[in-house]
Amino acid sequence: MTAASESLCFTLLLFVCVFADEKSITAESGQNVTLPCRALNTIIGVEWSKPDLNEEYVLLHRDGHFDPASQHPSFKNRVDLQDRQMKDGDASLILKDVTTNDTGTYECRIRESKSRGILEGGPSNIIYLHVVPPGQLIIRRVSVGEKINAPFGLIVAHSISAVLLVGGF
Repeated sequence: MTAASESLCFTLLLFVCVFADEKSITAESGQNVTLPCRALNTIIGVEWSKPDLNEEYVLLHRDGHFDPASQHPSFKNRVDLQDRQMKDGDASLILKDVTTNDTGTYECRIRESKSRGILEGGPSNIIYLHVVPPGQLIIRRVSVGEKINAPFGLIVAHSISAVLLVGGF
């Protein structure tokens, strides 16, 4: 296998692996990150929490409104829902301008409206976010089946260079 085709295969493997595991996300400091969370029924409330924040939330939305009084100060003016109306069950969180202090486990809890009442339960989604300083992401060779994470921009840049190498430009 030539170096160019090996690089292209690695790029394709990297691209597939990043999107196969939504439970762990790696981002560079300064980026905006979307933490996915979905429901099957109509959403009437959502709580985004981080266990190390004690009683405060990353974001709390109930009764059709955000509750800033319950929000941890480090997340004020830095979080929003991807879809504020949560249509189609989308309660994904946008975390803006992430820092290494944002590293940790995030939990999404959804209150849903169903024909027989309101459903509540444990976390609907648990995501581990790892934030690294700018320029600290390292691309390394991976074996088949190994799960890795990298920001999309890094994958696109690597993909373009691999295509250029294969194309002989």
